[in-house]
Amino acid sequence: MTAGFYGWEGRTFTLYNKTVIKAVIFDCFGVLTSDGWKQLREEHFADNPEKMQQALDLDKAVNSGTISMRRFISEVGELVGLTEVEVERRFGGNIPDRRLFDFIKHDLKSRCKIGMLSNAGGNWLNDLFEPWQVQLLDSAILSYQVGLVKPEAQIYELAADKLGAYPSECIFVDDIERYCTAASEVGMKTIHHTDTAKTIEQIKEIIRA
Repeated sequence: MTAGFYGWEGRTFTLYNKTVIKAVIFDCFGVLTSDGWKQLREEHFADNPEKMQQALDLDKAVNSGTISMRRFISEVGELVGLTEVEVERRFGGNIPDRRLFDFIKHDLKSRCKIGMLSNAGGNWLNDLFEPWQVQLLDSAILSYQVGLVKPEAQIYELAADKLGAYPSECIFVDDIERYCTAASEVGMKTIHHTDTAKTIEQIKEIIRA
């Protein structure tokens, strides 16, 4: 949806169209919180493409709901040579980005709806985040619950629909560039997250553009 406004050009007024941003959708791991699983993969498989692919295949399977979280943890443990308890501890060490959540609470929430879109094999929201952080989310799409995973186009469209917006009315933030590319292909504005301060400024720029 667009909103019209008039700008003076010489002696005439010209109607410009500006897309109204209705929602900002954040990835979970690597954006709203640190990503212990990504760190574990890079620590153990950075120089082993075959095992890295096995890890990514396990990741896709659990995120799409085709294997259970228990089986995922067990097989990851076998792959990296850690006990299931140690794997769970590493996964549970994700730390929420307090600065980003403060920005959402004090600056963003009053302007638009807030969504989460995550490739996830379980619902850990209440374990990962404080109650006030969870309450900021108007919608949370977790891949294992819907049988879709990023970068499938349908999952981005579903995330927008759940927030009552068209994809073109959404900003999508992810730390994985190919997921941003897929979101842009369905019409979303995208931000490749590498730094919290930079992401906050980019969101502000898009909203006021």
